Amino acid sequence: VQLQASGGGLVRVGDSLRLACAASGRTFSRDTMGWFRQALGKEREFVAAITWSGGSTYYADSVKGRFTISRDNAKNSVYLQMNSLKPEDTAVYYCAVDLLRSGLVSTRPRDYEYWGQGTLVTVSS
Repeated sequence: VQLQASGGGLVRVGDSLRLACAASGRTFSRDTMGWFRQALGKEREFVAAITWSGGSTYYADSVKGRFTISRDNAKNSVYLQMNSLKPEDTAVYYCAVDLLRSGLVSTRPRDYEYWGQGTLVTVSS
């Protein structure tokens, strides 16, 4: 099983980026998928998550209104549209899969069993 995150890069304040995470090896169409991030010297933190049907989404307060999570189960993929980026959004972004709570969302990294390799987002001021 592999999660491949992509789409990171160097952008300026106020710019947008769209992260993508493609899964291979098994289907995650019945599982909650999420995005976390980890800034240098800080703990990994929750960003957003989406239930298996896409019917429920949940966001960290720090990104609410600026980021949008979505998924395409046919492509076994999850996305994170990031708008109005700020310097404090600079981090390595990880996609993850929670195998146990398909209809619910957890914000705890330890509840996610599969993780992508991360993609770096750098927002310059």
